[in-house]
Amino acid sequence: MTHVGGGRATYAFDNMDEAAAGAIAKWRYPGEYGFYDLSADPDDLGEMLDRSRWEEEYFRVDRDGCLAGFWQIKPARREVTEIGLGLAPELTGHGLGTAFVLAGVDFTVASTRTAVVALDVAEFNRRAMTVYERVGFRAVRTSVRETPQGPLGFVSMELRVPLSPPLA
Repeated sequence: MTHVGGGRATYAFDNMDEAAAGAIAKWRYPGEYGFYDLSADPDDLGEMLDRSRWEEEYFRVDRDGCLAGFWQIKPARREVTEIGLGLAPELTGHGLGTAFVLAGVDFTVASTRTAVVALDVAEFNRRAMTVYERVGFRAVRTSVRETPQGPLGFVSMELRVPLSPPLA
C-alpha cells in the first residue's frame, strides 16, 4: 500500500481486489455522468474485473480507510503514461477531486518515472476538466469516439512532469 497526500488529504493506493472491483462495478453516477458507470460499457467493466490487470494496472484508492476511487495506469507508450480514474459517486462534487488527482499523479510518477501523464475525458464533463486543469493538465487534442451510448466527443489532456534525478 502506498500513501500519498502530504499536506492534503491522504489517499492510500493498493492493488485492486475482488471486493473493491465488485463495489466499483456497482457505482452509479447521476444524470449525464451515468456515462461513467462501468455497467454502461461492457469492455470497461470486463477490464476492471480482469484479475490479471490487478497487479500493475488497476489500483483501489482508499481515503480514511474506505474505498474512495480507483486509479488505472495503462501500459506506457514511450515517455507518456496514460491513466484512467474514478472517484466514488458519493464523493464527487464535494471539492475532493483536486487532491485525489494530485495524489494519483504522484503515485503514477513514483511508480513509472514517466515524463508525461495523459488522460481522456468526455467533452461534456466540464467539472472534471476544471479539476485536471487545476492540477496542471492541458488539452492537446479533441476527437470523437464511438461509445456504447453512440458517438461522443473527448478531450485528450497531458501533464508534463518535472522529474527529479534518482537518489544515489
